[in-house]
Amino acid sequence: MTEQKNSDATPENLGFEVFGFIARPVHEVYEAVADPAQLSEYFTTGGAKGRLDAAGSTAEWDFADFPGAFPVTVLEAEQDRLISIRWGAAPGTSVDEAGTIVDFSFSPADDGARTRLAIREHAWKITADGAEAAFGNCMGWTGMLSALKVWLEHGIRLREGFYR
Repeated sequence: MTEQKNSDATPENLGFEVFGFIARPVHEVYEAVADPAQLSEYFTTGGAKGRLDAAGSTAEWDFADFPGAFPVTVLEAEQDRLISIRWGAAPGTSVDEAGTIVDFSFSPADDGARTRLAIREHAWKITADGAEAAFGNCMGWTGMLSALKVWLEHGIRLREGFYR
């Protein structure tokens, strides 16, 4: 499998990608991201509302450790392959005031026994504030991947009490 590069990153558009392998079939991993009930178990410590499965739909993510629900807009969704969302960013940190774009790409691995989940976020400004926000979110998405893995493979809520 070849590594996917962040082709949307330019000198005006900072982006990053993190990825991991989860020992579950693609459909299970896709549902763990798209389904707000599952997302609330391992990622959104304050809960999630709204499925991420149709372009134009909206959802809401809340984090107890970072109070205030975040609106999430689905830009594109293709069952078991891709979920692309836009969500807010701190003022002045993204190239579009509507926020940054996050792509979740799901690929089968090991004859479908595992899933490679890549999370790519882009549309950050190349400024000190933009870089700081991007690096913070990079840490957050890496944590989300880890939490998703232990949730699906072992039923453990890794983020519970982690940030507070």
